[in-house]
Amino acid sequence: MSNRDRADRTAAPGSSLDAARRTRELATAAGGGTADLLVVGLGATGAGVALDAAARGLDVVAIDAHDLAFGTSRWSSKLIHGGLRYLAAGQFDVAHESAVERGVLMTRTAPHLVAAQPFVLPLTPLVSRAQASLAWAGFRAGDMLRMAASTPRQVLPVPRRLSAAEARHLAPSVRAAGLRGGLLSWDGKVTDDARLVTALARTAAAHGARVLTRVRALSLGPTGARFRDELTGEEGEIRARAVVNATGVWAGGLVDGLRVRPSRGTHLVLRSERLGALPAGLHIPVPGETNRFVLVLPQGDGRTYVGLTDEPVEGAVPDVPEVPETDIGFLLDVLGSVLDTPVRRDEVDGAFAGLRPLLDTSVPGSPDAARTSDISRRHAVLTSADGVVTVVGGKLTTYRRMAQDAVDACGLTSAPSPTAALPLVGAAAPERLRDLPAPARLVRRYGTEAPAVLALAERDPALAEPVLPGHPVTRAELLWAARHEGALDPSDLLDRRTRIGLVLEDRAEALPVAAEILSRATPSGV
Repeated sequence: MSNRDRADRTAAPGSSLDAARRTRELATAAGGGTADLLVVGLGATGAGVALDAAARGLDVVAIDAHDLAFGTSRWSSKLIHGGLRYLAAGQFDVAHESAVERGVLMTRTAPHLVAAQPFVLPLTPLVSRAQASLAWAGFRAGDMLRMAASTPRQVLPVPRRLSAAEARHLAPSVRAAGLRGGLLSWDGKVTDDARLVTALARTAAAHGARVLTRVRALSLGPTGARFRDELTGEEGEIRARAVVNATGVWAGGLVDGLRVRPSRGTHLVLRSERLGALPAGLHIPVPGETNRFVLVLPQGDGRTYVGLTDEPVEGAVPDVPEVPETDIGFLLDVLGSVLDTPVRRDEVDGAFAGLRPLLDTSVPGSPDAARTSDISRRHAVLTSADGVVTVVGGKLTTYRRMAQDAVDACGLTSAPSPTAALPLVGAAAPERLRDLPAPARLVRRYGTEAPAVLALAERDPALAEPVLPGHPVTRAELLWAARHEGALDPSDLLDRRTRIGLVLEDRAEALPVAAEILSRATPSGV
């Protein structure tokens, strides 16, 4: 075996997360020493902060009460937006930042996970010519953002108009009667948002960060946190020179004076055959709105997502948001407005909702406090009176810039952030990814580690079996997640390292397999 082949069949050095590593590193973190930085929250932003700080040479401890990507970061539309919506709202700085960060992910840091996604806006009788002209102007403006961000056309193609025949080819389930063509646009799409977070956390670990899940912060201060190990119930203290609160919609529960206004985004999960082959996603205009669309998002795993809503959430913030029937009805109504045969409620196989952590700066009771869709998505880095740094707002696309700004605000180092040019675990140039001896589906999920995942199945044919019939995830992928990706229980495997759990019936069928795989996982690697 050549050195290159050998490298392809192992995990990235120092990046493997497993139960044994967690035990060792938690004991070290709570052992009385003082780290440079404690990060609380391991969604995209928190994992990004841990990576940014560790890559600058800081001693980092990062904790989460649950698992990697347990909260908002696993409930997104899986899109890496270029900022078109923010451009239309006049938020030019936010739009440009989004386009730049999209280009960073697609060309340098995660080209294995983030690729171009085509979208068709079908010009049905419900879309007036004025609306079509406005949408086309928006797509052209979005392409100008792409150019301003220096993202090549080879990576993200330019928009164009479609004939009726072309629109039907890309969107065969759209009603043909009255269809006068379509508008084709492109944006970035991440294979799986939770996998992006896992890659961030593992890359941080490879740079020395201690990444600790199931560790709940009970209280925060400028010199650390009291914590509880959720696996054992033991409590202790982690000391640090600076603390970053990156807990998203839960941030206000750890620091005083922070007003976070959660906004619920709901998606439906459909079997892909219900809408037929979809070479592209769909933009479906919401009636009565000038710049709001429902998106149809084919996932390539036999499922299609339809979303999303933007509704304010009042009261206590749950760990896992419930999906109200009103959201489901709204999405089905908008989807049905363009289909030959509308989707029935009993054809919805699953649904999920995420809560966006929007920083509310409006005056309570004022008209501008009414709609969460009108609150800026610009992120904010705030330092509380006692010195805890909180990063809130923003979105998945801009996690890297949010992390950079948060680490800068801590004032621990004058070293510049290297993360705009730092490949995540599994990343490589497109030609290198194309040459990997592994199926394309694995490469899109694991990048350069895909041959190592495949090798598990080659050594043990039982691991080549799918976790459940009709779903592409194999048992080898679950074993890899337990050995290298920090999965500690079946929910980690089914709900975040894979997305089998989005359909409850599939989750129930897969649970025994997940438990079996965990029982055979060892902390010593493959």
